[in-house]
Formats: sequence, structure tokens, C-alpha cells
Amino acid sequence: MKYISAIIFSIAIIIAAYFLGNSYVSRANPDGVISVTGSGSENFISDLIVWEGRFSRMNPNLEQAYNQLNSDKEIVRKYLIEKGIKQENIVFNSVQTQEQRENQYQNGNYTGSIFKGYELIQPIKIESNDVELIESVSREITELLNKGVQFNSSPPRYYYTKIADLKIEMISKATEDARLRAEKIAANSGETLGDLKNANMGVFQITGQNSGEDYSWSGAYNTADKNKTASITMRLEFEID
Repeated sequence: MKYISAIIFSIAIIIAAYFLGNSYVSRANPDGVISVTGSGSENFISDLIVWEGRFSRMNPNLEQAYNQLNSDKEIVRKYLIEKGIKQENIVFNSVQTQEQRENQYQNGNYTGSIFKGYELIQPIKIESNDVELIESVSREITELLNKGVQFNSSPPRYYYTKIADLKIEMISKATEDARLRAEKIAANSGETLGDLKNANMGVFQITGQNSGEDYSWSGAYNTADKNKTASITMRLEFEID
């Protein structure tokens, strides 16, 4: 009689556990839906570089300043072409003109300013798919000092021209990752995964490889590193059969 009571008690526990488990699943997914988030990432190397810089001349005479700047412009153009950069990749933007004045003080009090000259600034932009060449030239540009041109260089920016194709591939990876997660959850709950009800793409991020760069809620887009990592998330909702 004791053995029969023990068997009945054990069966009762198993049945109770089954119904409690189902009750938990129902509460967690009141509409019979499993929601999961999958992720996909891909490392890639930038195939487009944008490099900008500027040089200037100052002279009390505007015409002389302009002529000096034009002379420097031809020196810079010739230097870049000799380094292997194509003419069509070199863009000289509009010249910026600034009037330079020097403040005057007497006994610590401002008394006005005197005209020092016109500063003419020539911006230049180079855009190329030859990333390594432009990188090399950007590091050697101080050689222009020996030619009398003080060239101020900005750090190169790096881009990827096939980002649309990469994004599609990553969406596929993130979707597959989410589906596998959903199948695992359903199996652990004793359920069968049904049809996909909804899919939403999360934030698309591009960060520098091994940079420790933080993700952004609006989507990071790194341009400082040549080697990058792209990542994306997909949120899927599946019915439970």
C-alpha cells in the first residue's frame, strides 16, 4: 500500500510540474509567441579613402597673396602626381579669404586693432580607391616644407563601397541566429516553432576592429579605422504550435 501511495504521489508531482511549466510558458508568451533577438557581424577592410588638407598664404596685398597661393597650388599638384595620385582624384576647393588683424592694448585696455594682411586658405580633397597609396602620401606630406609649402593635413577617413551588399549578408546571418535561438527555446519548453509573425531590424553599427569603440543607439559609423567590424541585430517573433 505504501508503494502504491508513493507511485501515485510521484505521478501527481510530474503532472503538476507539467501544468506549471505550461502555465509559465503561457504567461511568458500570452499570445503563443516566442520573441528572440539574433545578431550578425562581419569584419572587412575599407576600399575607399578620403584625405583632406589645406595650405595658406598671408600678405598685406590681396593680389600678391593670391599669386603666392597659386604658385603653392601648382607645387602641391605636381608633388601629388609625382607620388602616383591621379589628377582626377585631386580636388582643389574654393579659396577662403580671411582678413587678419592684431588687437592693440594700452595699460591693459583694448584700444583697437591694426590690419596685418589677407590670409588666403586653399582646401584640397583627395578621394581614391588606392587606400595604401593615399595612406603613404599622407604620412610623407611634410616633405612639402622643403618646397616652401606648409601643408596642414587632416587624418584620412575610410569608407566601404559595398556596404549595401554587406548589410544584406549580415541581415541573413542575424535572422538565422535568431531562428536557431527560437528553436532552442521552443524545444526546451516542449513546444514546436511555428510560422514567423514579425521581423524587425535593429541598429546597424560600424566600429573599428579592436578599438573598444562604444555602440550608439542611433548607430555608430566609424571612419577613422581602415579595418572595421559591421554588426546588426534582428528581432523575430514566431508562433508556437
